[in-house]
Amino acid sequence: MPTLSPTPLPRSFYEPSAKIVAPKLLGHLLLRRTPGGGWAGGVIVETEAYLANDPACHGFRRETLRNRSMYGPPGRAYVYFIYGNYFCFNAVCAPERVAEAVLIRAIEPTFGEEWMRMNRPVREQRDRTSGPAKLCLALDIRREHDARDLCDVNTGLIIAHNEHRRRFINQHKPVITTTRIGISVAEDLPLRFYLEKSAFVSKR
Repeated sequence: MPTLSPTPLPRSFYEPSAKIVAPKLLGHLLLRRTPGGGWAGGVIVETEAYLANDPACHGFRRETLRNRSMYGPPGRAYVYFIYGNYFCFNAVCAPERVAEAVLIRAIEPTFGEEWMRMNRPVREQRDRTSGPAKLCLALDIRREHDARDLCDVNTGLIIAHNEHRRRFINQHKPVITTTRIGISVAEDLPLRFYLEKSAFVSKR
């Protein structure tokens, strides 16, 4: 496994609207510290933005116990339970008290692959993290990770700067902007972003 000393993205990265942050997260690293002390995760290749004035956003109506972390501050994790079985991971964006977040839909495994394989032992590698619930299973991200500070390496769940981001994007471009999937309202908004040549994109 490659040696990794990650540098989290700064809080200022998440201060703009999720619509701006979502495509900028492509190519950076979603990382989770493993029980053994190393890092597991990979390059973000697919994201979706959810906005304060967006009926599909969990914070659209009001603040609740479930969505409280979505109201800020920016640079925190918002982890929610879905379909009674799975978790999804989001990065909170926009100024505090503005409920916006970016759903991380897929990553390309890069670090700690053996640990991820134990968590999600599927036959095909591309099926391990090619979806929001899949990557949470592979990285063992649960409700207890909700509200973790993604800008603090000591929290064990971060989005880190990828020094090779430009090269990775050039190898996997173009960046596709399209409508979101798996929702029943505001499905026509072009708020989903992915790298066309990545094999780990959930759906094209």
